[in-house]
Amino acid sequence: MPDLDSFDRKLLALVQKDADQTADILAEQVGLSPSAVSRRLKRLKADGVITATVALVDPARVGKPTFFIAGLEIERERPEMLAALRRWLSAEDQVQEVFYVTGGTDFILVIAAPDVEAYDALMGRLMADNPTVRRFTTNVALGISKRGLAVPIPDAD
Repeated sequence: MPDLDSFDRKLLALVQKDADQTADILAEQVGLSPSAVSRRLKRLKADGVITATVALVDPARVGKPTFFIAGLEIERERPEMLAALRRWLSAEDQVQEVFYVTGGTDFILVIAAPDVEAYDALMGRLMADNPTVRRFTTNVALGISKRGLAVPIPDAD
């Protein structure tokens, strides 16, 4: 794990809120020069701390997809079958998030699909292509109260 100082931690917190901020604006907020901010952000990307810079899109303005929360129950936890399932899920654009969890299900998925038919087709392919999946449950999101991907950044010790 890369060694993160207090400046790195402040930068990470700020760019998670708004990655469009310029180095000049970020520099003012963290107390560094713009060039130092740029170098640090470049290093954080090279070290894999920042894995992507993305835009959060308002679903209502782009066709209003339906969000589904699916729980997968798997048959066997053989490493090669889990790896194949993870690769399959990673390759599917409609699968937004995948959590390997404890409890009654083994995986929780967040899926954005244009409609119920597209979701049904996706889950049909999932079951056909992944014999380790025993069954799945589905919850349909009726509304979105909060949406984000920010990771809490603890202060440096």
